[in-house]
Amino acid sequence: MGISKLKIPKICEQCGKPFESKTVVTRFCSPICVNKSGKEKKREAKDVECKQSILEQSTNQIAQIQTRPYISITEATVLFGISKDTIRRLIKAEKISAVNLGQRLTRVSRLHIEAMFTAVPLLEEPKEQPIKLKYEPGECYTIADVSEKFGVSLSTVSNTIRRNSIPKRQVGRFAYVPKEQIDRIFSNR
Repeated sequence: MGISKLKIPKICEQCGKPFESKTVVTRFCSPICVNKSGKEKKREAKDVECKQSILEQSTNQIAQIQTRPYISITEATVLFGISKDTIRRLIKAEKISAVNLGQRLTRVSRLHIEAMFTAVPLLEEPKEQPIKLKYEPGECYTIADVSEKFGVSLSTVSNTIRRNSIPKRQVGRFAYVPKEQIDRIFSNR
């Protein structure tokens, strides 16, 4: 069996260093990078599995919590995503009804918390329709006209139009811009 004389320049997927590969399918520069990559894939798979199991446990817990009228403070934090301190503050201010059944056995009314933390529909502001400008060719300059009149290059005119958000209208191969806005901008120069 012969020895390959191929030297394909590549970049290691693990460490990002350039190296010369002898095959087309080589992905890593050394066995160390191969091992690191394998360990990272295993760790990521384990993390995904762990997160999935936590999610399944949480959904079961949330389903059980939603059926009971009184829940613990910890369950309220899981269900509504608010801190324990906030719930205790609301209990102390008597905004949420609570029952103390003993040491560390405070139960709060789920219905009161739901009423307090439900989403409030916001009034949507009507979206403004963009005004379509209908400039007549007599009220407009072409970009070349602006360049000749004020003695500036075409790129300067285009950059100024873009920077100042001046509306332009393309008709065929000519771009028209309103005279009043161009005169106002270029008269200040």
